[in-house]
Amino acid sequence: MGYNYSDFKDLSAYKKAFQQGCEVFDMTLTFPKTEQYSLTDQIRRSSRSVCANLAET
Repeated sequence: MGYNYSDFKDLSAYKKAFQQGCEVFDMTLTFPKTEQYSLTDQIRRSSRSVCANLAET
């Protein structure tokens, strides 16, 4: 069984990670303003790293 992907964006893992990253972003909008630049930023960057790592390989 061979898979032929022309782009990393065709991978189901990438699609799921992108969707979850969007959900994480929306969720962090509800965080308190005191966390806006520390915890919120760290959570957002970590959720984006999955897509970035898939794109690198």
